[in-house]
Amino acid sequence: KITTSPRLSGIVQSAPLAAERTVSCHHWWLSWRLQIPSYWSLGAYVAVLTTTDGYRSHIPFTVRDTHPADLLLLLPDITWQAYNLYPEDGHLGASLYHAWDEQGRLLGEEDAAITVSFDRPYAGAGLPIHVGHAYDFIRWAERYGYDIAYADARDLHAGLIDPTRYRGLVFPGHDEYWSVPMRRTVEQAREHGTSLVFLSANTMYWQVELGPSPSGVPDRLLTCRKRHGPGRPALWREVDRPEQQLLGIQYVGRVPEPHPMVVRNAEHWFWDATGAFEGDELPGLVAGEADRYFPRTALPEHDERMLLAHSPYRDAGNTLRHQETSLYRAPSGALVFASGTFAWSPALDRPGHVDPRVQRATANLLDRICKRD
Repeated sequence: KITTSPRLSGIVQSAPLAAERTVSCHHWWLSWRLQIPSYWSLGAYVAVLTTTDGYRSHIPFTVRDTHPADLLLLLPDITWQAYNLYPEDGHLGASLYHAWDEQGRLLGEEDAAITVSFDRPYAGAGLPIHVGHAYDFIRWAERYGYDIAYADARDLHAGLIDPTRYRGLVFPGHDEYWSVPMRRTVEQAREHGTSLVFLSANTMYWQVELGPSPSGVPDRLLTCRKRHGPGRPALWREVDRPEQQLLGIQYVGRVPEPHPMVVRNAEHWFWDATGAFEGDELPGLVAGEADRYFPRTALPEHDERMLLAHSPYRDAGNTLRHQETSLYRAPSGALVFASGTFAWSPALDRPGHVDPRVQRATANLLDRICKRD
C-alpha cells in the first residue's frame, strides 16, 4: 500500500459509446487525477476503488521514466486490451475474441470486434486477463534486487523505448499482439546487444495496428483484422515473418491440462545449481499454451543455440505434441530466451506454483544478462 486518496464523490457516467462493435468511454468526465510524487518507485501499480457499500474495482497503471537500468520490463497492455470484453453486459461489450448478439448470446472470433479502444475500463473487477503473470515475475525480481525499469507495450510501439539504456528487455506475461514498430524496435535491440527474455508462450502471434481516438489522441484504438473480409492476413507467420525468427521457437497450440516440463541439455549453464538433471520432469510447467521449434521455419542468426526442454503433452484432440524452451546467442552477443509455456512466471512466485529450479534457472539467465556475480 502506497497511498490513499481523499474520499471521492461518485458520479454516474453516461453509457459507453459503440460503433461497429468498438466500445469507447472517451466521452466520460474525469473524476479524479492522481499526481505521481517524484519519490515513488518505478513499477506496476494498481488503484483499488472501493465504494461505501463494499463494491471494489481496480485500475492498473505504470510509473516509469527514462533513466537507464539493467532490465526493462514491458507490460503487455496491448494484449490485455485485445481480451477486454468491457462492459461485459450481454449487449455492448466486445473484444477481439467475443461480442454479443441481440439475444445476449456470446459470439466467437468471426463476429468479434475488429477494433477495440483503450478508452474504457477492464471488464469484471478492472484487472486484465493474465495480469498475474506479470506480477508473479515482478514480485520475485524485485525481492532479489534486480535493477528494473518499467514500460508498456504501447511505449514500445510509440518509439519511446531506447534499448541501448538496458542490458535486457523482459516480457513477463502473455504478449500475443504486436505492431510492426514493436517488432522493429525489439529486433534492433537484439542487433545492438540488448538481450531479450520472453517468459510466456504464444508471443507475437497477431500483427496489429494502433490508431488515434476520435478526438485525435494517438494509439488509443487497437485493430487486428484476423479473418474479417479481404486483405492481407494478420498472423506474423502468414506475412512471411514467423515469430520463430525472433524468439527461436513459436506457438504450437493450447495445452488442455498441465503437463511436466522435461529438462533437456541439463549440463548447460542455464540449469546450473538448479538440481535438475537430464530428463527430469518439472510438474505442471507446460500449461495454458505452448511453443516449440518448427524445423521448416527459418531460425534467427545465432552463434549458439540450445533447446532447454522438450516436453510431450496431449492436445484437446488427444494428439501427442511437444513443447520446447529455447535460448540462443545472437551475433551481437545478445541472449534471447523463450520459455515456451504460460506456467514459467507463476513458477517464480505464485503460491502453489513455485518451483525452485525455475527460480534458479531464471536467476542464472538474468545474472548473466546483468553481469551480476
